Amino acid sequence: MQTTLSDDELLRLMRAGDERAFLELYQGRGSAIYRFALRMSGSEAIAEDVTQDVFMTLINDLVRFDSARGSLTSYLFGIARNQVLRRIEKDRFLTPIVDDQSDDNLVSLTDPLSDLTRRETIESVRQAVLALPVHYREVVVLCDLHEMSYVDAAEALGCALGTVRSRLHRARALLVEKLRPGRRSEAPTRAGVIRSFV
Repeated sequence: MQTTLSDDELLRLMRAGDERAFLELYQGRGSAIYRFALRMSGSEAIAEDVTQDVFMTLINDLVRFDSARGSLTSYLFGIARNQVLRRIEKDRFLTPIVDDQSDDNLVSLTDPLSDLTRRETIESVRQAVLALPVHYREVVVLCDLHEMSYVDAAEALGCALGTVRSRLHRARALLVEKLRPGRRSEAPTRAGVIRSFV
């Protein structure tokens, strides 16, 4: 199957029973859904379950997606968001994110002190994002980490564009406060530090 097929074409093929179309869609969107769920929940197990649930929901309710109402990406992130919120509410006690393979890519053998500092910063940012109230965390994860447009984030969250903007502004301010080590001059700004752990 070619990777140039549009979402609408893949969905049409899926409705006709083409398993390759589903596989292509899953391979194209699954890792982003997993990362979103992981960053929202802090749990690899929840992220795996949510990713599976999102695509099972898509398979079982193919008729519910309407491309006239928004993009498939926003639709999938909306399902993922609802699944994560349900799991957070159900589980209440989340396990912290363990170092994943993406951190290994950041490590340099030339400067161990810088590597240690970078890892500590990454872990601090992860914990700060996880400590945000859910409605702030989700806009940070979607807009700053997944670099989703405000319009797409609003579609995924089912809220107004202005709500996304105001929540993101407030979330970034909260993160700056959470990450401030007591010295004002070294406090992180905006999304720069957030993206450092992507």
